Amino acid sequence: MEKVRAIVQAPDPVSLAGIAGLLGSSPGIEVLAAEEVSGADVMVLCCERLAPSVLTVLRRSAGTTGLPVVLVIDGIDESELLTAVENRVVAIIPRRAVTVSRLAEAVVTAAGGGGVMPPNLVGELLKHIEYLQREVLTPNGLNPFGLSSREVDVVRLMADGWDTTEIASKLRYSERTVKNVIHGVTTRLNLRNRSHAVAYALRSGMI
Repeated sequence: MEKVRAIVQAPDPVSLAGIAGLLGSSPGIEVLAAEEVSGADVMVLCCERLAPSVLTVLRRSAGTTGLPVVLVIDGIDESELLTAVENRVVAIIPRRAVTVSRLAEAVVTAAGGGGVMPPNLVGELLKHIEYLQREVLTPNGLNPFGLSSREVDVVRLMADGWDTTEIASKLRYSERTVKNVIHGVTTRLNLRNRSHAVAYALRSGMI
């Protein structure tokens, strides 16, 4: 089985060496040098708190590499959690709870598209999602993906192979409206074209 490739970042050399050593002892993980970031599957970031300097690292990584992040941290509050998640943090491990197996599991899970959170943080995220659904999405007729029912209908028919004219006839819209809907979805979600929009919708469970 191919190894998961990880890079490690930490504010001090002791933490850096410690986390890299733990990961390096796991047979399923290869630790890369920081300059090999382009070949990495996951970034592991170790810190005491989510200080401004740490946020800078997360935002830069999210904007350039898009790597999922495993955050090893002393403590994190609700507002920091949401900021972390917005910047590709998919797994959080308290530093006091770090073991070889827990760290390796988090890295492998992150590389596979999953996440690992302590139970109390999962609760905070669920409360935030519930708030967004109740106060933001539902009043504006949007689903959890930020799409309206009309947009979902159009994307679903695109996935079924229908062209613009057929979609317009089926939904009783003008062709211009259908084109505007498609343009709005692809632009808002940073998708390249119709095929990318369909692939994204299927992969995310949107349709």
